This record gives sequence, structure tokens and C-alpha cells, in this order.
Amino acid sequence: MFKKIQDAVSRYRELETRSADPSVCADQRALTALLKEMKRLEPLVTTFCEWQATRTAQDEARELLEHEQDPELRELASLEYKQSGTRLTDLEKQLRILLLPRDENDDRNVIVEIRAGAGGEEAALFAAVLYRMYTMYADAMGFKTSRMSVNETELGGFKEIVFTVEGDGAYSRFKFESGVHRVQRVPVTESQGRIQTSTVTVAVLPEAQDVEVEIDPADIVMESCKSSGAGGQHVNKTESAVRLLHKPTGIVVECQEERSQYKNRDKAMKMLRARLYDIKLTAQQAEIADKRRTQVGTGDRSERIRTYNYPQGRVTDHRIGLTLYTLDKILDGRIDELIDALITANTASQLKSE
Repeated sequence: MFKKIQDAVSRYRELETRSADPSVCADQRALTALLKEMKRLEPLVTTFCEWQATRTAQDEARELLEHEQDPELRELASLEYKQSGTRLTDLEKQLRILLLPRDENDDRNVIVEIRAGAGGEEAALFAAVLYRMYTMYADAMGFKTSRMSVNETELGGFKEIVFTVEGDGAYSRFKFESGVHRVQRVPVTESQGRIQTSTVTVAVLPEAQDVEVEIDPADIVMESCKSSGAGGQHVNKTESAVRLLHKPTGIVVECQEERSQYKNRDKAMKMLRARLYDIKLTAQQAEIADKRRTQVGTGDRSERIRTYNYPQGRVTDHRIGLTLYTLDKILDGRIDELIDALITANTASQLKSE
């Protein structure tokens, strides 16, 4: 473990030196990448420096215990020795966590796709509830959201809605939301008060860069059409909506949220690139499927991950067996407790498999 830490510290010191180099400072892209790597290594370096200082304090306390005759000083040294030992144990746990392989996508923006599943109109209405929950959470985190594609129903639900979440660490906070979300409640369309179970699927895709997914323009068929749904005077008057077909995979993406066809095409390309990147990631993850089964969830969109029970005010995450009776708060975007618990469980699983 300490060999890895020393290598990380050496790398951090090297980056510190390079960050003062005028030639690096003049290259904005290189400087940004350098500072990003330093930010990633900083918690490990800081924790290790504290470990070293605590270890030194413990050694000094031990030496005092071995040679000091004064009872009061020996008592103080004994207390310092015990406290240092406890702190060293805590710091070593933190260091093990900080040394775990980091998901290279954690800092990326994400594209979230929410689709109504079983349950008809009720599923579409709950898709709108989840969209509200995620956008409120994103706002609380300081992330920026933007709609890319929407298919609304007459009652205000969503058959499908796709949106982006932009901000440092967006994927790290949203990645465990992929899967089937189940809701149990009395639908607004139910006249006899019977509880219905419906499902909504959520997919969270890390936004891909141009260099990571090569798309041959000849493989894309683009169609323009008039926008539909709520949207003001431009709806159904200008052919600003864009539909892209990727011929090799058969993937179709649509975007109609912008008034400009150019902007809609740009968003549609982001969606397409993210889906192709997701296929690439899925193939890579299949190679380590056995390891993934020991972690939180499989990322499979067919996996039922959570149940929202309205009559009991209960939310249960089935992957980690966590039940919270704070449904109202969670639906208002206060989902940190769920997400933190998932991250903690995944970290513990990784430590166990190391």
C-alpha cells in the first residue's frame, strides 16, 4: 500500500513543479488537465501527510514513555500514544479507500434517460415525478440541467424524457440510478382507491468526448421535422426538430427542445455519442462481470433497484436493503442519503474484493 502512496505523492510533487512552468501555464488545455489530476491526488497526499505527522507524534510519545520518569509527563505521553494509535488506524482506512481504482467517468457530465414502463399513464406520470426529483437534486448540488428530448402525455406525464446534467462529479452522484424504479400508489385515474404498481426505467450515460467515439458522417441519416408538444409559437411551424439514425447500430435519437435546428442536431449528436460510448462501456464491463456482481448493482437497466411506496411513505433500495420512511423529502430531490449509502456500500464491496 505504501509503495502506491509514495508513487502518488511523487507524481503530485512532479505536477506541482510543472504547474509553475510558464510553458505549461501558456497551454490552457494542458494546464487544465494538470490541475484536474492534482485535484484528484490531493486528498491522498493530504491524508498521507497527516498519517506521517501522526506517526511521528506516536514515535515521540513512545520515546518519552521509555525514558521519562516524571509521572505526569508519562501520563500525557501515554494518552498521546493511544490517541495517535487510534488516529493512525482511521487514517490507514482512509488511505485504503483513496487508493481504490477510481471510475474514470466520475467527473463527467451525464445524460439521463427516463422512460415509462409497465403501468400506462400512471407510469408516465411517475416518470415526471422522477424527472422533478432529479432536477431538484441537481439544482441543490449546483449542477445545470437541460432538456434534450421529451414525449409528453395529455395528463402531464412523460412517455420519455432525456436531459443532461452538467457539473463536476455529476456521474459520480447519478451513476447508481440506472435501473427499474417501481412505484406503488393510487393513480389519479383510479376511481376506487386501488393501489397500482407501475415501473419506470432510468438510464444514466456518461457524456462522451469526440475523441472517444469515432462517428463516420456517412453512417448517419438525419431527418428534420416539425416540433410537437408544448413550446410556444415555434412549435409545428419550423422544421427545427432533428432525428438521427446511426446505420451500423440502428440507434435513433431525437431532439426538439431548441428552436434552432443546428442546436438540436448538436444535442442529438451528444445523445448518440453517449449511447455508443455506453455500448463500449458495457462490453468492457462484461469482461469483469464476476467482479461487478460483488459491487452495488450490475448497471443492468432491467434490474429492479428501488421501490417508492406512497401509502407507507417508504422508499426501499433493493441493492443494499436500505429502507427510508422519508418519501416526501426524497421526491423533493433530497436523495443524498440514498446516494451516499450506495457509494459507501460500493466502496466496502471494492475493499472486500481487493
